[in-house]
Amino acid sequence: MAKMKPADFVKAYYPYAKQTEEKTGIDARFTLAQAALESAWGASAPGNMFFGIKDTDGINGNEQLLRTTEVLKNPNVKFPEIISITKRPDGKYTYKVKDWFRKYDTPEGSFTDHACFFFTYSRYNKALEVRQDPYRFAEEIAKAGYATDPNYTNVLKSVIKTIERNLK
Repeated sequence: MAKMKPADFVKAYYPYAKQTEEKTGIDARFTLAQAALESAWGASAPGNMFFGIKDTDGINGNEQLLRTTEVLKNPNVKFPEIISITKRPDGKYTYKVKDWFRKYDTPEGSFTDHACFFFTYSRYNKALEVRQDPYRFAEEIAKAGYATDPNYTNVLKSVIKTIERNLK
């Protein structure tokens, strides 16, 4: 799938984000921005996986082994396949690995599962308290450990702004 222009991405996937908001109260702008960020504006959504949600066991048939980059404190983390580990100037390690991610039959399945993910894990309770504010929600999920990228919040907030410009 090719990278979509933001306006085309919003047109194609906003209905799923809006359905999710109606079911869960999580602001559609946040959900759509996270889908855009995690899938590179639709260019990388294998198996309709828009959110980069990992599959914890890799054995149910609803998963796929994909290449990813992780930034972690520990140099001895296990993954199904490690491509490289590089020590960073900040003392952390950049891993290039293959890991198990969920896959879905439809985009709708991905958006619905994404919302359920936040309600499943108590570490996101504080984020759910501010789910109507896409910017604060982004901050809180990052604090709760959603992504290993240290700049995740700032990048996600920038994408939220792009989504807002394309909703007008």
